[in-house]
Amino acid sequence: MEYTNTELLYALGLTLFAGMSTGIGSAIAFFAQRTNTRFLSISLGFSAGVMIYVSFVELFFKARTSLEILGAEGSISHTQAYWLAVASFFGGILLIALIDKWIPNVENPHEMKPLEMITQGGKNPGLMRMGLFTALVIGIHNFPEGIATFISGLSDLRLGIPIAVAIAIHNIPEGIAVSVPIYFATGSRKKAFWYSFSSGLAEPVGAIIAYFFLAPLLNQHPALIGIIFASVAGIMVFISIDELLPAAEEYGEHHLAIYGLIAGMALMAVSLLIFE
Repeated sequence: MEYTNTELLYALGLTLFAGMSTGIGSAIAFFAQRTNTRFLSISLGFSAGVMIYVSFVELFFKARTSLEILGAEGSISHTQAYWLAVASFFGGILLIALIDKWIPNVENPHEMKPLEMITQGGKNPGLMRMGLFTALVIGIHNFPEGIATFISGLSDLRLGIPIAVAIAIHNIPEGIAVSVPIYFATGSRKKAFWYSFSSGLAEPVGAIIAYFFLAPLLNQHPALIGIIFASVAGIMVFISIDELLPAAEEYGEHHLAIYGLIAGMALMAVSLLIFE
């Protein structure tokens, strides 16, 4: 199918929104006096709930349905189409797991710390390397997220919006992780903000690459969307289990994180029913 300019702009806009939320994290680091652990636990759990529900209930189902077109055409059997969807799902998990593996544990930007701990002390030039390295690895990590958001928004805006919101929430703590060490290395809030903000640019870059390389293939091979949707589902499930829920737990608000998770699932379920 051919995509209109409006559809492309919506999908790109969603990706920009998700990626640029690292700047929100940077602003929180500079202006918040204390970490609102209750809010963060609920928010991160909510984001995980949205991602997990939409991955298993909507994306994987759409992936299997799309790939069954190949079975109907006789290219492969229905069983093989199902296997291909499952393989794509775990392929997405493998991709994001390998990217995450590149991030050393000592400087992992997903290791959350309260603002009270990371906003103490004076200038420390040795932190510059940590801040730049964190910005780099977050950029690498955000790249497939940008592809996921763009393709989801392009294929189904009803799915793209909640995915973009969930990834945006997920990116806020990453903005804190980039901006704080750079601020204490340089003493400049402006530099810290722009490095943090720029780390989110990897997501719209992923969207642009997806537009030039994947969108034409989707027009020629519509069943390819099934592979992409299943892979996106795998990526989001991994992010939820490996990053969002542990981060929420790290703030010591276990039950609030679970309540947020259930609320995210419930809201996603209701929104899918309303806009069916």
